[in-house]
Amino acid sequence: MKTVLTIAGFDPSSGAGVTADLMVFRAHGLFGTSCITGLTVQSTVGVRATHPVAAEVVRETLECLWDDLPPDGIKIGMLATAANVAAVAEFLTSARGACPVVLDPVLRSSSGRELLEADGVRLLRERLLPLVDWVTPNLDELAILSGRRVVERDDLPEAARALQRLPPSLNVGLNVLATGGHLAVPDDFVLTADGRMRWLAGERIETTSTHGTGCALSSALLCGLVRGDADAPGSAKKYVAGALRSAGAMGKGCGPLNHLWEMRGLQ
Repeated sequence: MKTVLTIAGFDPSSGAGVTADLMVFRAHGLFGTSCITGLTVQSTVGVRATHPVAAEVVRETLECLWDDLPPDGIKIGMLATAANVAAVAEFLTSARGACPVVLDPVLRSSSGRELLEADGVRLLRERLLPLVDWVTPNLDELAILSGRRVVERDDLPEAARALQRLPPSLNVGLNVLATGGHLAVPDDFVLTADGRMRWLAGERIETTSTHGTGCALSSALLCGLVRGDADAPGSAKKYVAGALRSAGAMGKGCGPLNHLWEMRGLQ
């Protein structure tokens, strides 16, 4: 069984973060390890507080896991602080090219709470983006990172190209999967490192179980890359659609997806 690593925050309601990522990994037949970058106080109703993990602890955890359980793929989610962004960038620099890396640039919670400080956003753009293979921003994240207006469908291609050009000459291998869940028609946009563009057709699924869709998509994308899926972005989108469609209502707010929906007896 191949091993995949998630570097992300801890969501006690298990809708997002490392607990959700580990379920996605298991659903795809992979063994998951984790490095927690921050603790959150949250439920399906929203995020009440965040408590970052010290960068030294993050650094030690990554080194420890690399020595014993080197991953076949890495997913990065919430990093919480600039120091944690720097620690992860240092780790990826030493591990460069060893395995595919997917970055889900978690900047704010769906309830509006800031999850990465301003200096962290700058470092993520300047130091982390050049070290990853795929980035999976939503509309707001794409706008912040690219510095472009991203409101309508036609805004996505140019913003994605701008993201590949930041910083100049360093992102030659960056692939972009921009999620369009907030568009009138929820199609996702893919721009590969070699310039190929395509839209992944989406559908509006009526459900309140939408907490952690971005986490699930990026983790499923990584799983597809590790497993050698020729259409990892398309498979990831289909997986998330199934997890949304099969999820039952949980909690008082936006509940979690059914991350294990493809496993027998859990449909």
